[in-house]
Amino acid sequence: MQKLEKSPLIVDFVGGAVGHRFRAGEGRSQGLAKAVGFSRGVIPEVVDATAGLGRDAFLLASLGAHVTLIERSATMHALLAEGLERARAEGGRYGETVGRMTLIHGDSRELLPQLSPQVVLIDPMHPPRDKTALVKKEMRLIREIVGTDPDAVQLMLVALEAAQNRVVLKWPLRAEPMPGVRKPCHQILGKSTRYDVFVKAKIVNAAASEPHEPN
Repeated sequence: MQKLEKSPLIVDFVGGAVGHRFRAGEGRSQGLAKAVGFSRGVIPEVVDATAGLGRDAFLLASLGAHVTLIERSATMHALLAEGLERARAEGGRYGETVGRMTLIHGDSRELLPQLSPQVVLIDPMHPPRDKTALVKKEMRLIREIVGTDPDAVQLMLVALEAAQNRVVLKWPLRAEPMPGVRKPCHQILGKSTRYDVFVKAKIVNAAASEPHEPN
């Protein structure tokens, strides 16, 4: 078995910004939750096709979604597994949240057609949105591990074909649309990020008696 290089990067769901947001109980009103399709009576099942540090996946799982995280970098996959285990060891709400998360090592372009997901979230590598030294360092470490995602367009096209209900592209607020990809149905704008939402069909949970319009 190939030995993985030790990375100074740590995936932390308990402390830091993610832990703070988790304890603060940020809810369905946040842009990410709206983008993936949370609404009254509807909790989407999400595949995070570019898991990275797993922060978005963790926050979606904390709202009740079952989230499958796909990470193709063996090093990042190992860091995610360690972070999930630490959160599971915390027990309580942390353990419940991690219990709704499934981590897979592989290439999303190959796995998405097999998974036939309700919702696919894609957050490719792109220029850092925050100019602080801390974020610059973190982004540099991530890039050293996962690279630059030169096949992001291909991944988007696979996701648009494989997703049952919608695909969400997380993208810098002022960036040009991803080339070669059709126009999104709508966008949700944040301070430095936007979510391009591609809706294919209404999301209907098994527990929901009536279909809900897409957000």
